[in-house]
Amino acid sequence: MRSGDEPAHARSPLRMRFWLALWGLLWTLAGTLAFALTDRPGWATFCAILAAAAAVDLAVVRHRIRQGAHYQPGPTVPPYHPVDDDEHRPPKD
Repeated sequence: MRSGDEPAHARSPLRMRFWLALWGLLWTLAGTLAFALTDRPGWATFCAILAAAAAVDLAVVRHRIRQGAHYQPGPTVPPYHPVDDDEHRPPKD
């Protein structure tokens, strides 16, 4: 249940995660290239798998950022009202 002040205090670090994923993607692509050129196929494959994971993470973060303020609330988004449990309880006799 929400207390009502989460948009003022809670933050999702999506932009930081985006830049870290991009940084990881660049390093793993460089590693893949370096290991492929030095004839180390095992390490090149490992770096390519990590690059794929970083690319997927980058795509997910980009999608979530584009969803907007509803899914990443800011200080201007009002809090959602908690569900009133009295409406869902059976009547008392």
